[in-house]
Amino acid sequence: MEDKKTAILLLEDGTVFKGLAIGKIGTTTGEIAFNTGMTGYQEVFTDPSYYGQVLIMNTAHIGNYGTHKDENESDGMKIAGLIVKKFSDGYSRPSGEMSLNDFMLKNEKVGISDIDTRALVRHIRSKGAMNVIISSETDDLTSLKEQLSKVPSMDGLELSSKVATKEAFEVKAENAQYKVSLLDFGVKRNIINCLVERGCHVKVFPLSSTIDDLKAFNPDGYMLSNGPGDPSAMRDSIDLVTKVLAQGKPVFGICLGHQILGLSQGLKTEKMFNGHRGINHPVKNLKTGKGEITSQNHGFVISKDSVANNDNIVVTHIHLNDETVAGIELKNAPVFSVQYHPEASAGPHDSRYLFDQFITNMKNHK
Repeated sequence: MEDKKTAILLLEDGTVFKGLAIGKIGTTTGEIAFNTGMTGYQEVFTDPSYYGQVLIMNTAHIGNYGTHKDENESDGMKIAGLIVKKFSDGYSRPSGEMSLNDFMLKNEKVGISDIDTRALVRHIRSKGAMNVIISSETDDLTSLKEQLSKVPSMDGLELSSKVATKEAFEVKAENAQYKVSLLDFGVKRNIINCLVERGCHVKVFPLSSTIDDLKAFNPDGYMLSNGPGDPSAMRDSIDLVTKVLAQGKPVFGICLGHQILGLSQGLKTEKMFNGHRGINHPVKNLKTGKGEITSQNHGFVISKDSVANNDNIVVTHIHLNDETVAGIELKNAPVFSVQYHPEASAGPHDSRYLFDQFITNMKNHK
């Protein structure tokens, strides 16, 4: 194997790491984030919610089982760049179709390996999320600092329009019993799969849809998907979700959909010091008292204070690491949402019951 090129990682606060180039030779920028999951890297890299994020994988070895087309959560890699400690150029899984490096090249993604990811994660855990630039084509720090200074903050950034579908499309169970209008903010494929597996005919609508578009499908319920960016920057979507709730039908929101649902009810969202990303996050269901190990990916959260001052909202779930709001429901309406991924791909299946709850709500409402 030919010697790898060197690569430079420069953080917004001036911290520099040097490593080796992986993927495409080039330069990339975005907000740095870290994921604590030990498996499922392909599902993570293709999750549209990661759009604009340069991702550190905390696990020391990445790439060792290659990639497979059935494990994509969208039409390609959505992360802005990749940071790992040890990168595997080969792979050992018999069903693997492509090495991770080839997958990165195919998707034109820049990355860096052979750096101390533990030190980097500890640094941003203490300093907070910030922008970063990775380059394998220049080591001119002055030039890189200038490029990095032009990268916008994630605060106030609308990104859903970059990843959501532009045309409506349908996915239907064989003997579908329920119709669901799904508003796409950057949906993961497995959310659609979980609905179809439960007998749903799902129509996925673009961001530009009107309430009349959503209603014309004559749905039994509405799904508000996950997605990237700052929810407070999505005023048109917040207005649309307000109109969705006025229909009086069951609604289920996930991640960005959960945040936009909250904003439509007068709640506030806030950017987190460091987000929650991984497949091992503990959540408590306050209705049952049970704990769930969950898959999470978000950098914004509904403010606890704003929920406390809203008589129409009940907090149903809390994140046990920091007691942030992890789930809400509306009083006297079949509407609920969670700040994590019950479709859990990759991740544990502790929270799949939420899809069953949505189906039950539609059944009862019918």
